[in-house]
Amino acid sequence: MKIHVKRIFKIADWDEKSFPKPAGKMTRGTITQSFILFLFIMVPSIFAQTDRKHIILDQSPERSASPFSDCVLVGNTLYVSGHVGADLKTGKVPTSAKEEARLLMDDLKHTVEGAGLTIDDLVMVQVLCTDLDLFDTFNSVYRTYFHGGFPARAFMGCNKLLFGAHFEITAIGVKR
Repeated sequence: MKIHVKRIFKIADWDEKSFPKPAGKMTRGTITQSFILFLFIMVPSIFAQTDRKHIILDQSPERSASPFSDCVLVGNTLYVSGHVGADLKTGKVPTSAKEEARLLMDDLKHTVEGAGLTIDDLVMVQVLCTDLDLFDTFNSVYRTYFHGGFPARAFMGCNKLLFGAHFEITAIGVKR
């Protein structure tokens, strides 16, 4: 065991002639800095792997067949899957864009609260919309759900959404 430890120190000090000499001198400071950098890179990714909670609020057989979670909580950060504003009873998207936006925001709020956060914990929202002329209609509903500052948001146009929806929303929240 002593020989192995001694050999490691010889390699680290670059005393052996079979190894090329580094451009700079390897000091305790550079070794310590390298180790700290290693910790900053590796430790968060290790915890991210073990601190992951997949949340599925609807346990029905139809929902269980879908290959995604409603949201994933990693530490204090919540990643919310895409939601559309479908009526829970019929599963259909209403014809009124304003009603669809209300159902969409209700569903988003339900998902976020089901994960232990509030709608005001959202920090980023992305909205897909099939008709950009509905921007003001969506905003008239959207702004009523927040009680302080609004999250950062992207409102993007797209050609078509599932179930004939006008809107789909995804979000990221951070628990306070």
